[in-house]
Amino acid sequence: MAVPYHPPVKRSLTIAGHATSISLEPLFWEMLRAAAAREGLAVAALVARIDAERIKAPTPPGLASAIRVWLVANRPA
Repeated sequence: MAVPYHPPVKRSLTIAGHATSISLEPLFWEMLRAAAAREGLAVAALVARIDAERIKAPTPPGLASAIRVWLVANRPA
């Protein structure tokens, strides 16, 4: 596991047919890869699913924030 205190790392993904860049700390990138593997999805597919859920919120957060919250809420016991 990466050192938890590290500046965000920007990565580009294609979701919903368009390219987007997301900045997350390495710890969250690792958690996202692990969650995608557990779900049997590509990282981009999981991010697209999180994105679709977040835009339904009354006041949608930014995508990076939504990913962090989703990862914490859905971490394995």
